[in-house]
Amino acid sequence: MSDLITILGPTASGKTPFAVELAHKVNGEIISGDSRQVYRHMDIGTGKDLNEYTIGDTTINHHLINIRNPGEKYSLFDFMKDFHVAYNDIVARKKMPLLCGGTGLYIESVIKGYELMNVPQNPELREELQTKSLDELTAILSTLKEPHNTTDRENKRRAIRAIEIALYQKEQTSSQKLYDPIDSLIIGVSIDRELRRQKISTRLITRLEEGMVEEVQNILSRGIAAEDLIYYGLEYKFVTLYVIGKLSYAEMFTQLEIAIHQFAKRQMTWFRGMERRGLKINWIDALLPMEQKVEQAMELLSKRQEVRG
Repeated sequence: MSDLITILGPTASGKTPFAVELAHKVNGEIISGDSRQVYRHMDIGTGKDLNEYTIGDTTINHHLINIRNPGEKYSLFDFMKDFHVAYNDIVARKKMPLLCGGTGLYIESVIKGYELMNVPQNPELREELQTKSLDELTAILSTLKEPHNTTDRENKRRAIRAIEIALYQKEQTSSQKLYDPIDSLIIGVSIDRELRRQKISTRLITRLEEGMVEEVQNILSRGIAAEDLIYYGLEYKFVTLYVIGKLSYAEMFTQLEIAIHQFAKRQMTWFRGMERRGLKINWIDALLPMEQKVEQAMELLSKRQEVRG
């Protein structure tokens, strides 16, 4: 069998229910590859839908969900470390690990075995940079690295951390190879662009009706700073801006809807980039009945097993 099955796709593609059905079929457990589902209390906005992990009387074990508190920072380095702890545990119990998510950077990092540094905080540098505007920080960052990651320039906190990492990396002679690449069967859930847009818009309305505003109010009432929630982007950025009075409800809804559509487009851009960088993604149509999707996945797994002997 493959060392790992990876299920990826843009937001609203239905990848989680598919991964759960497949995990049930192959005696597997799911490792989340989502950068925000690691946080407790951030449930509606991140689309955890933990009830989706239950099939009949069976609950599929899942990992890297609800492991940090809101306000804490969770880096790619943290994810790789936590992923490998979960992965080794699953394999040791002779179960099949399935990585499921939409954060392409997280997924690619563990499959390819990225070389990373555990970059410490630099309080003096942070204090110095705090006096600068976002435009000034962006200009500094552009002199240090290629501007391939737009999230580094979303707000001052992200930009300062990106500068901190870039400067630290320039000072080091080499990075540390902590983890080997993992041989993975990669399955992508393909969804038509217009259908994806419809599902995103419908889901946003549902999440607001389910209490996304109240969820943000509850997190803020726990003492989490509004700036910390805004840092997480998308739902938590725009709903927080509404709750603290910076946006009207209509402005919040419109801007958030646009931002989620843009996010889904960026996800697909990353996945296509993974293919250009040599990773084979086997795309399965999101509209297929669940039985057919699982059947296609099992065929791919069987063929891969035959090739590997």
